Amino acid sequence: MKLTVNSTPREVDAGRNPTLLSALRDQLALTGPKLACDRGECGACTVRLDGDLVYACLTLTAACDGAHVETVEGLADGNTLHPLQQAFITHDASQCGFCTPGQLMAATALLEANPHPSDDQIRAAMSGNLCRCGTYPKIIAAIRAMAASAPGAAT
Repeated sequence: MKLTVNSTPREVDAGRNPTLLSALRDQLALTGPKLACDRGECGACTVRLDGDLVYACLTLTAACDGAHVETVEGLADGNTLHPLQQAFITHDASQCGFCTPGQLMAATALLEANPHPSDDQIRAAMSGNLCRCGTYPKIIAAIRAMAASAPGAAT
């Protein structure tokens, strides 16, 4: 079956890898989305499927034929980090880094939908992504910094 992954047409075998997460990791060597809970509870495998956030561990590959998938690997432009990735570094928003790919995908979707979210809106949007290290204040600070630098931000 065919997918467009990070703007590149790709083919995967849905029979060999029944979940989108396994297809991304095992067939396409995209290891940004992480396998953690394998039950859709932690968000470490969060990707965008046709623009919507999904847990790749719960998404059947067979249901994705023709879909557009965005993973954390697609955020950077070659060797240039996405500004949100840089904000996570600047604000020390990742400790072990295991949840960071899912956090980045959720935060990217939030900021595209709402470039100037309040802290409550940030917390609500990020609630599907668990951080076992407890860096939530730093994650919120990184997202807040991105929002403050967006066009139209209050000065």
